[in-house]
Amino acid sequence: MQAGKGDEKRRDADRPLQLTMKRGYDVLRDPHLNKGMAFTLEERQQLNIHGLLPPCFLGQDAQVYTILQNFERLTCDLDRYMLLMSLQDRNEKLFYKVLASDIEKFMPIVYTPTVGLACQQYGLAFRRPRGLFISIHDRGHIATMLKSWPESVIKAIVVTDGERILGLGDLGCYGMGIPVGKLALYTACGGVKPYQCLPVMLDVGTDNETLLKDPLYIGLRHKRIRGQAYDDLLDEFMEAVTERYGMNCLIQFEDFANANAFRLLNKYRNKYCTFNDDIQGTASVAVAGLLAALRITKNKLSDHTVLFQGAGEAALGIANLILMAMEKEGLSKDAAIKRIWLVDSKGLVVKGRASLTHEKQRFAHEHREMKNLEDIVKDIKPSVLIGVAAIGGAFTPQILKDMAALNKHPIIFALSNPTSKAECTAEQCYKYTEGRGIFASGSPFDPVTLPSGKTLYPGQGNNSYVFPGVALGVISCGMRHIDENVFLTTAEVIAQQVTEENLQEGRLYPPLVTIQDVSLKIAVRLAEEAYRNNTASTYPQPKDLEAFIRSQVYSTDYNSFVADSYAWPEEAMKVKL
Repeated sequence: MQAGKGDEKRRDADRPLQLTMKRGYDVLRDPHLNKGMAFTLEERQQLNIHGLLPPCFLGQDAQVYTILQNFERLTCDLDRYMLLMSLQDRNEKLFYKVLASDIEKFMPIVYTPTVGLACQQYGLAFRRPRGLFISIHDRGHIATMLKSWPESVIKAIVVTDGERILGLGDLGCYGMGIPVGKLALYTACGGVKPYQCLPVMLDVGTDNETLLKDPLYIGLRHKRIRGQAYDDLLDEFMEAVTERYGMNCLIQFEDFANANAFRLLNKYRNKYCTFNDDIQGTASVAVAGLLAALRITKNKLSDHTVLFQGAGEAALGIANLILMAMEKEGLSKDAAIKRIWLVDSKGLVVKGRASLTHEKQRFAHEHREMKNLEDIVKDIKPSVLIGVAAIGGAFTPQILKDMAALNKHPIIFALSNPTSKAECTAEQCYKYTEGRGIFASGSPFDPVTLPSGKTLYPGQGNNSYVFPGVALGVISCGMRHIDENVFLTTAEVIAQQVTEENLQEGRLYPPLVTIQDVSLKIAVRLAEEAYRNNTASTYPQPKDLEAFIRSQVYSTDYNSFVADSYAWPEEAMKVKL
């Protein structure tokens, strides 16, 4: 039986009403408004788009099916990335509906590892600008540039200067793919409203000679500007953002080089609502994996000795959060520091070694200098080995065998991105530790079947378990500053969502299909603590925090554009002569 106009009205009444002054092609070209062939006949007539679409009406589920069919036809992940990004440019709600339909399938496409390839070829992939590009030559005018952005309410910004993109190094302006991908996951995994998010590229040049000679490069063609001019740009940017969007605007720093990352975090953390995902987000997801692994090793974190291959942002961020977690277990700070060792490009970080940064000095111990990682593992005898130096294959078969000889259940985290930079594969870990290794990685690996026939599903220590939930919680309660306790609490919440069944399968993290629920739980816990500690600014405090935060979550379902028409009493509508 054909649906009548009354049935259509009832369906529209079930959907939130959205008002727009746009008409005609302006509606179809606005990704916030466009529904494609899901517009009803009445909507098409009222919005002046009747005739601009084929005489066909599709539901959103049918549209998702169409995208999935096109996705499966493509065999190259970069082409799949392009397909999804073009969808985001056309129809925002459908884009997020598609991501939510199978987040485990689509996350490796819109973010690591495919986004790394997309960044390397961003000049070729560039179709429609997304985000705000601010250059070093725009100093003194950033406040004006922010007014160019069409949305006046922005709750979250992800900003990069492109100097250290994943494990790929300096990609300059091509690094814009990272803030765009990151904010897509803010929405897909955390429910943060996409129109309240702003990706920003601070272009100060690049030291990448290949890009400087590339005719398709879209950024400034000169060496990176450093020193006072760089600092002035950052200061002006932070001031302009908070002046326009308020002190509660969340500003996430992403893929800055080590020297700037720590310096800027320490400079701004107590003045603005900001965090660095490479330092603090990575730390939180790594510690979450360690807390889950303790349920297998049956001991405390403070019973372990941790060795890092790498001593940059990620390593030091994880080390400092492990230190906090050990202190929370009752170990003294000095005793906890003695259980954490770092290896950088020059070898084991020890006291007396030349050119140690302030951050590294904290974890430098009295010990002879050593350079070879295999020898260091034999000497230090760690129970936890964490790779964050983006040196592919650094965990050799011999190192993995030695870890298995030293520990019943060695914990091996190969966290470097993308996949080509991973210190070892899941299969190598399980093979050389005789299936006893507890493995996690930064990029996804396929399940591994052991000789015994048991299949293990490697845990992916993806930061997307952390930053969407943190963002949702911070925005919902109006947190002014983000301290380290936020990330330890987040790690604890993530670890609590890992079931015994997950652990038996080799997973140290909840399945990605549950990531929206995990993000909600993180947000609720953070909001509870913020109100308890008087660090929230959204008042009055909601009586039911979970219900309040759920109400803030973005819906991927289409809105109705049918006019809110109604009649007055007949007497009131009479024409007076």
